[in-house]
Amino acid sequence: MGVRKSIDCRDYPSEKNCSLKISGTEEEVLDAAVQHAVSAHGHNKTPELRSQLRSMLKEAND
Repeated sequence: MGVRKSIDCRDYPSEKNCSLKISGTEEEVLDAAVQHAVSAHGHNKTPELRSQLRSMLKEAND
C-alpha cells in the first residue's frame, strides 16, 4: 500500500467553517474530495477542480 494522503477543509476556511478531513490513497481522497467540494461547497465538477484538489493533498499523519 502506498503513502496515505489527506486533505483537510480546516486548512481552507470557508463560510461554512467545514471541519471535514479525508484520508486514504490519493485516488480515494480525490474522489471523495471532489464529491464533497461539489455537494457541500458548491464547486463545479471539472477536471480543473480535481487538479486543484490534487495539488492541495498532504501526506497523512494518522
